[in-house]
Amino acid sequence: MSKISKLTIAVFFILASMELSAQNFYKEKQPRNNIFSIGVGPSFAYLDNGGQYRSLNFEVKPSVSASLTKRITDRFELRATGGVQWISSGGNPVTGVTDMWTNNYASFTAVGTAYYFDVMPSMYIIPFGNHMNRSMFNLYGGLGLGVMHSATDQTKSFSEDEVPTREKITTGYVPIRAGLSYTLGPFSDIAMEGTMLATFTDNLDGNAGFNKFGDHLVQVQVVFRRYFFANLND
Repeated sequence: MSKISKLTIAVFFILASMELSAQNFYKEKQPRNNIFSIGVGPSFAYLDNGGQYRSLNFEVKPSVSASLTKRITDRFELRATGGVQWISSGGNPVTGVTDMWTNNYASFTAVGTAYYFDVMPSMYIIPFGNHMNRSMFNLYGGLGLGVMHSATDQTKSFSEDEVPTREKITTGYVPIRAGLSYTLGPFSDIAMEGTMLATFTDNLDGNAGFNKFGDHLVQVQVVFRRYFFANLND
């Protein structure tokens, strides 16, 4: 092969490499305004038969969530989240309490799952116009509106001979979320996120009116967040 041919091929590959690098640089400068998130962590349910919360005597169960987020401005975004939380009654109620539950035909135990979906606007403390320019740490939070469906096995006593009954309920709730994110790379974050799902019911557990408040779910999750383009060809 002649020197001219070798030089031509070398120049071709250099130019092709420069073009590819320029395209990648251009793509990275395009804002990735869509975020996919998945989270997992411990949770508990605030129930009438949930336990003694002041003394931290209640059941801790896992929770899992997945979200799609659309960034609207450099500070605000709209997020849709779905997930499941395992819930359980707990604690060691005294005889006076169980007598009250018996008189009200209220459930002593409730064990099952709650499935939920919500839409929530949220905001960042530190705004950023492009994912490549976001700060290493950032705080975010917001509240929205959602719907929850729970299915639990309930008993009206602590007797091991009692056969639990399956009870289901669907209710609305207000999600309240806040998180602290840390930048892992150009397109990924990891966050520590706290969530309260404030429901519109006091009957997730088959026991109403014993506590001052309704039944609510609380979660603490480690969340992995990934920025991506809307166009799959990008």
